[in-house]
Amino acid sequence: MISKRLFRGPWLWIAIIAAIVIGVLLTSGSDGSREIRTATMVTYLQDDKIKDVTFVDGDQEIKATLKDGKKVRAKWLGDQGARLVEQAEKKVADGKLKTFDVEVPKQSALMTILINFLPLVLIFILLLFFLNTMQGGGGRIMQFAKSRAKLITKDTPKTTFADVAGCDEAIEELGEIKEFLQEPAKFQAVGAKIPKGVLLYGPPGTGKTLLARAVAGEAGVPFYSISGSDFVEMFVGVGASRVRDLFEQAKQNAPAIVFIDEIDAVGRHRGTGMGGGHDEREQTLNQLLVEMDGFDVRGGVILIAATNRPDVLDPALLRPGRFDRQVGVEAPDLQGRTQILRVHARGKPIGTDVDLEAVARRTPGFSGADLANVLNEAALLTARSSQKTIDDAALDEAIDRVMAGPQKRTRLMNDHERTITAYHEGGHALVAAALPQSDPVHKITILPRGRALGYTMVLPDEDKYSQTRAELLDKLAYMLGGRAAEELVFHNPTTGAGNDIEKATNLARAMVTQYGMTERLGAVRFGDDDSQPFVGRDIGHARNYSESVAGVIDEEIKKLIDQAHQEAFDILEENRDVLDTLVVELLERETLDKAEVAEIFQPLRRREIRPAWTGSETRAPSSIPPVEGSTNGRGPETGVVVGPDSGPDAPSPDQPAPE
Repeated sequence: MISKRLFRGPWLWIAIIAAIVIGVLLTSGSDGSREIRTATMVTYLQDDKIKDVTFVDGDQEIKATLKDGKKVRAKWLGDQGARLVEQAEKKVADGKLKTFDVEVPKQSALMTILINFLPLVLIFILLLFFLNTMQGGGGRIMQFAKSRAKLITKDTPKTTFADVAGCDEAIEELGEIKEFLQEPAKFQAVGAKIPKGVLLYGPPGTGKTLLARAVAGEAGVPFYSISGSDFVEMFVGVGASRVRDLFEQAKQNAPAIVFIDEIDAVGRHRGTGMGGGHDEREQTLNQLLVEMDGFDVRGGVILIAATNRPDVLDPALLRPGRFDRQVGVEAPDLQGRTQILRVHARGKPIGTDVDLEAVARRTPGFSGADLANVLNEAALLTARSSQKTIDDAALDEAIDRVMAGPQKRTRLMNDHERTITAYHEGGHALVAAALPQSDPVHKITILPRGRALGYTMVLPDEDKYSQTRAELLDKLAYMLGGRAAEELVFHNPTTGAGNDIEKATNLARAMVTQYGMTERLGAVRFGDDDSQPFVGRDIGHARNYSESVAGVIDEEIKKLIDQAHQEAFDILEENRDVLDTLVVELLERETLDKAEVAEIFQPLRRREIRPAWTGSETRAPSSIPPVEGSTNGRGPETGVVVGPDSGPDAPSPDQPAPE
């Protein structure tokens, strides 16, 4: 076996240089002669000072022994050698030169070996060096098949369950695994079998990897951590071999925990690509399935895996006996967000007037990573302003930065664009406030932030897990409130409503094809899951409804959009005085909070709650009569010059927070 020291430090380069020096010395061996100029050699020959002379044809060299015993050599070029040979022959015939010879040099066997094999040896050494470098240095030469899992030791900084919040159910499930590893007899006494595998799934940033680190800190047993992408590399068969090596190490050190992060990188559904069963990823998955199914029930080895794409995993990987338990780690609720904020607030100088529960209410839909980012951004803003404590203003700005991006202070808008943006955002806010089942308006701003020229923040007072048809209809009208305000006031819509229309269309399509909220089509689902990630499964795929039904779907979608559009326009037209007042305040203050908006909306004429839906449409679409002097018949002319709100690719500046 090649010594590891050969590839550490300068030893590799020393060996290469030594081989080159030896080759040069062997190829340029000398007989002790002194090299002189060719002209001098010719003079010696003409003056009869040479006793013996030899012409080396291959090297074009003259080797001579002078009459005083000295040995000299010189080079000859072109036809000069032939003339010198003729002179030497005459000197020999006249007896003035003792010996004369012409020889063709022959390489020795050692020289032949060096010339032919030395380059191959150098190439082999360099290849080993580069392979060693690619595999992480040290003793990783030719060890591609070894597992690259990291063993978490006691010296590693520990993360415990006290550092995790907002996912009590997942902590309870994993706490049971820790208890089994510490006291297996308690479970075995009643015939209970601990799950062989636990799959943590959920959206990104919800704390799946953090939970695994907490298990490593709490369990007190060997914990092997590896990513799914570490199994498959450029060499065929490496992934399956690494899987075998990983589980062999875990069995030898049982009880132990194996954690595979992003398991979807190696556990994707088989038979979904253009390749066959020889695909390297599928071979790795097959070996993983065999190793998981071969676990000894009392062996004390447990596999924990995490993914945010459980829909792409192979069914054989998810069946009982492999992943017996699947734990969803979803976005936290209000109580969970409050606990997460308290965890991340440790060690930070939070102001005494800061209410973390109020911050949690302003961040519905935020994941644990988002909340951690909010507090970190607030700390950075506090340090930037040379303050000592984090106050509500810093937290409010941090929430805006996380949701919509940093404020664009250098983006200057003219008065026309500011007016358009104010009416657009005012339209969103007024429609939301006038509808009875819409979420309350928390903030309106016309300050550019991220890619938006302004935005309206509409947040629920409490967490919601389902929505009624009436709530979705109100949401549609709210989404189109900005477009309706532009049509009512300027009679010329802008590109700023592009993302609003996209969101409204997607919601209306879901109401028709997924939720069964129309009379003509009823409670029938049309179309398969559009989130199919595999190209191979889409080949030859046909939709499961006819062309006539497709036409009805399009009609129903347009009907919902038209109704919502008309309702938003009617609300704005009915409350035009309130809209103008709101815009004046927006242009003056640029940002309005919840209390200021509520004060402006006191004279607002609000709509009544929609009647219960019995399967028949509750509101028929109404036509919009054209108005003389306007470009689209939405209202009277105001004489305001219209300017573009945002670019065609800019998102709608409303409601950046997820629902």
